[in-house]
Amino acid sequence: MPSLPLRLCALFLALGLSACDDAPRFTQAEPGEAKSGGSATVRKADQNAFSLPSANLPPSRRVDFSVGNSFFRSPWVIAPSTTTARDGLGPLFNTNACQNCHIKDGRGHPPAPDAANAVSMLVRLSIPDAPPYAKVIEQLGVVPEPTYGGQLQDMSVPGVAPEGKVRVDYTAVPVRFKDGTVVELRKPTLQITQLGYGPMHPDARFSARVAPPMIGLGLLEAIPDEAILANAETQARENNGIAGRPNRVWDDVQQKTVLGRFGWKAGQPDLNQQNVHAFSGDMGLTTSLRPFDDCTEAQVDCKRAPNGNGPEGEPEVSDNILRLVLFYSRNLAVPARREVNAPQVLAGKNLFFQAGCQSCHTPKYTTSAEAAEPELANQVIRPYTDLLLHDMGEGLADNRSEFKASGRDWRTPPLWGIGLTETVNGHTQFLHDGRARNLLEAVLWHGGEAQAAQRQVLAFDAEQRAALLAFLNSL
Repeated sequence: MPSLPLRLCALFLALGLSACDDAPRFTQAEPGEAKSGGSATVRKADQNAFSLPSANLPPSRRVDFSVGNSFFRSPWVIAPSTTTARDGLGPLFNTNACQNCHIKDGRGHPPAPDAANAVSMLVRLSIPDAPPYAKVIEQLGVVPEPTYGGQLQDMSVPGVAPEGKVRVDYTAVPVRFKDGTVVELRKPTLQITQLGYGPMHPDARFSARVAPPMIGLGLLEAIPDEAILANAETQARENNGIAGRPNRVWDDVQQKTVLGRFGWKAGQPDLNQQNVHAFSGDMGLTTSLRPFDDCTEAQVDCKRAPNGNGPEGEPEVSDNILRLVLFYSRNLAVPARREVNAPQVLAGKNLFFQAGCQSCHTPKYTTSAEAAEPELANQVIRPYTDLLLHDMGEGLADNRSEFKASGRDWRTPPLWGIGLTETVNGHTQFLHDGRARNLLEAVLWHGGEAQAAQRQVLAFDAEQRAALLAFLNSL
């Protein structure tokens, strides 16, 4: 590629870029780069780094954050109970507290071979789309499995059978670097056993999903729709094999289709709806937005079990509790980056750009002036995501569509905080089902639209691989 015009080179130099040839060369951190969450960024980098309120949240508003935290952490109990503010768990559920999946507000993991329950990994269920289900698909994005619904729940209250048990087995997939180094990836095989309500539909589809980190969700919610759509337009215009597409999903409040941005396939439009569906699917709890239980017609004992609704039919999760959990989940802060000026980190950042990773992992945005909370407004943030769907190839495919997402599509996950996963959660298992045991394995699973980037990484030598990982671990 020829050198860029001198005026553009001067601009690059002002931003800390030293060369104007094939790809940007970063020689120093960009202004404000360490503050991934803008003024909301926190400086902690210990095991509680994902559990702190936005740094710019005033003391007068931290009370609601703390109360929301208590409802996020504390377990719900079976109804009827004297603990009326927290009863109504189940009858079918995956866990009894949000924190059990989002461990320390961080990343979940697949179950160990001897685990009694999957806990921080869910299994989504559906059957193939068909014209008779057009209205269901419009509002749910999928056609739920007729007997077991849209999510397998492997726990239950006494007197109700759990839906089944989840096990994950792995087979080795060797991948060779250009220098001869071999990395052995692991390909998961999902096993569902001990079905409590008979066989599933013969065409049932399954998708394992580990719980994602909770940090920065309010900032992601505050990214203007126009910025996300501009990402798709830019990628289409550049015509380099990257073709991100927005998901279009049902908004339960507005009763219409809107832009999706949350979840592994961007299947939820906003944080409140994400929380409501989690209360329902993960813990079997009703809300004013989803006032019905999660039992199917085939699950008679589930239908008959006691619930925690109030005497006038008030939902198990009150609107006030829902408000407090929403405030908490919106204001969990992003930790600051570490060692942004370290030579190895800067070298890795150059390699990240050289491989084209930034095409999907869009580094920077400015949040909307009309953000849901004033502390989240007008912030320059660096989440490294375009919030779009991308075809990631057959290797990562779950063959399960969700609204506009195909069985090969996944939303680009944010990378901020990823280097603190082991510190916070005690593991380094990544991707939607936790199959990658470290960040290098996660990169090597990239296919489809990311195949060209993956091939560039396969050409990196050991020193370059170490630099790329140093950059990712600094995020």
